[in-house]
Amino acid sequence: MCDRSAIHGASVRESYDENQAAGWLRVPLAAWRWAVGSGLVPPADAGPGQWSRAVVEAADPEAVRAALRGPIGAGVAADRLTAALGEPLRCRPRVTAAAVGHLAGAGLLVRLGGDAECPDVHPDQVAVLSRRRDLPALLDRYVPLGPDQAARRLGVRRVDFDAVVRLGWVAPVGSVEIDYKRQGGVTTVPLYSAEDVALLPVVRPWVDWRVVRATRAGRRSLLSALDPVVPGRDWVLLAEVARMARVGRAAVVNWRRRHDDFPAPVGGTDVHPQFDRAAVVAWLLAHDKIEVPVGMPSASLAVVGAGRRTFVRRLSAWS
Repeated sequence: MCDRSAIHGASVRESYDENQAAGWLRVPLAAWRWAVGSGLVPPADAGPGQWSRAVVEAADPEAVRAALRGPIGAGVAADRLTAALGEPLRCRPRVTAAAVGHLAGAGLLVRLGGDAECPDVHPDQVAVLSRRRDLPALLDRYVPLGPDQAARRLGVRRVDFDAVVRLGWVAPVGSVEIDYKRQGGVTTVPLYSAEDVALLPVVRPWVDWRVVRATRAGRRSLLSALDPVVPGRDWVLLAEVARMARVGRAAVVNWRRRHDDFPAPVGGTDVHPQFDRAAVVAWLLAHDKIEVPVGMPSASLAVVGAGRRTFVRRLSAWS
């Protein structure tokens, strides 16, 4: 029987990082990463990113090597996830290679190599993720969207989404730098929470989103007539909370009475208390009173601005 210590030198480490562990086993680094991610070998037990000598020596090199298939690039994985969403993609953008990076960052895919933002991944794990019924919800939760992608997720024109941002209804959750070499160099692009974007028809129920979506190219956005929210004062009355949840006002009053964690008023009066919209939305989501729309929800008939009301006729569902 061959003595590995003789092969690798007289001095044997007491702990190994992933590169050293893969080298000791003589397997590709991607194979070691997959073995860890899939549970074939135990997680790091000698510190962050460090495995003890006992764990590494106990690993079966052939089993570690055999478990790795591929890997496949982020672009290929993105195409497979897009196909899993079904056609047509009427209300969400295609899955991108960068989205695969976000899914890996959320722990839904194992990074096996390649670019950190667009990693190589295991095809079997992509297949399992593709079969999950909650794949659309996972994408909304973990993958932020650029402005054009956000407009598609909401089902509106880019000019309408720009109006949403101006109104203060959504705010960037991050940014990414894109090098447009032929258009003038590096540009910083804001990123928005897909979940926040998809929830807009729910949390702004007085906007007729079907009419906004049906506005023809070249027309001014209906949202441009509205006034932005005052920073720190995006407050709602109980009646609007009820509209968000599609229940009567009495139901919301009952929720306040029964649930100690219902948001406290931030303004108004004892008779007509006002609540922070973001806090209320978070509570409604946590208590399953609302859900993130998968498709294009219906809306009311009027777009209401500060001190004015513009009525518009109801159109058929956006397509």
